[in-house]
Amino acid sequence: MNSLWHENIEQPKFPTLKADIKTDVLIIGGGIVGILTAHFLRENGVDCVLVEKDRICGGVTGNTTAKITVQHGLIYNKILRSYGLEKAQLYLHANQAAFTKYAELCKNIDCGYEVKNNYVYSTDDPKKLDDEMNALSKIGCNADYCNAVHCNVHFCDELPLPISTVGAVCFEDQAQFHPLRFLFSIAKGLNIYEHTFVREMVGTTAITDSGRISANKVIAATHFPFINKHGSYFVKLYQHRSYVIALENAQNVGGMFVDESKTGLSFRNYESLLLLGGGGHRTGKRGGNWDELRSFAGRHYPNARELYFWAAQDCMSLDDIPYIGQYSKNTPNFYTATGFNKWGMTGAMLSAMLLSDMVRGRRNDYAELFSPSRSMIKPQLLVNGLESVINLLTPTKPRCPHLGCALKWNAAEHSWDCPCHGSRFSQNGEVLDNPANGDLIK
Repeated sequence: MNSLWHENIEQPKFPTLKADIKTDVLIIGGGIVGILTAHFLRENGVDCVLVEKDRICGGVTGNTTAKITVQHGLIYNKILRSYGLEKAQLYLHANQAAFTKYAELCKNIDCGYEVKNNYVYSTDDPKKLDDEMNALSKIGCNADYCNAVHCNVHFCDELPLPISTVGAVCFEDQAQFHPLRFLFSIAKGLNIYEHTFVREMVGTTAITDSGRISANKVIAATHFPFINKHGSYFVKLYQHRSYVIALENAQNVGGMFVDESKTGLSFRNYESLLLLGGGGHRTGKRGGNWDELRSFAGRHYPNARELYFWAAQDCMSLDDIPYIGQYSKNTPNFYTATGFNKWGMTGAMLSAMLLSDMVRGRRNDYAELFSPSRSMIKPQLLVNGLESVINLLTPTKPRCPHLGCALKWNAAEHSWDCPCHGSRFSQNGEVLDNPANGDLIK
């Protein structure tokens, strides 16, 4: 069940750590956040080591739909209502800076970078779209403020999709690309160790199976932060699964489209293929999965042929804004980036830019907005807490080794999934997705 990004691509290989070493900055996790952060630190002459427990880009990064956009659902109205105008503008500027950095880097990398419009549509709620357009107007889109960052927005009544909608908010001139072609090029020359599993942290020293890594500063780029005693990420995050099929002989939709609902459908093309996404659900719960997508394709694209299928997993924050920065108030030399809420491309680039500034002691205007220590009194906090309590009290086996929640069988993917925090295990007990840091013992 590999994504199409893994097909017909030569992946660079890196050695396994076999001795004790020292470094200024240790990055744990060889996905897009870790690789980009290591790249920026190397550019600035910082001694840096990246370790990955398997192969780089073998987890969530390799299962993205790879849309690069500053439009993250209907986020701007939410931020405007919750945090005010200044922070809504900061969020836009931060993600536009990330978008611009992609455009700059991709000029010199053969990674299928294409400029496309991005659309967030609704099937039944025009008021949500109106509210987002009003919020964008207040923030300054299509005015002098927004023109400085190339943000052109308009409302669309009709979409080239085989479903009925009530319209969409369109951000013009966004982008899509082949993520692994991009990242494998970036990774060449970086100081990376693969098959190097960090089992434990003692201060800023990482304990692996074959050596210790002593660092002055550490960045946890592990998708879900794996140290429970700091930061309370086990209540500040939950995980959401979504599914993708790649169809031949389907449709060229001419852009990137996503439903404003977390359980809706997404559409984009890659070369001659249509990537149809959806069937999503909270990890450990029931959802439509690939069955929903195949049923949709059978009705609307009867002549299409499925060539690839895969699934993705996303960390969801309490307020729809990622956590990027110091791991907790009590860990001054420990940093993390997580909670991208399905928008991991710009989120990852933003994280790499922000974290590479922070570990070098440089001021960054966006640090406060994305701080993992910001106030988290949000309704989703109660939902996450209740989910944990219910599953902790469920008297069934097997149990998740992370914090002991009851696991649920995922019949579509033949895995044991944790509804509390999103850890997943194969039928044989091998850990597939963190925060669990080891295999399942039944």
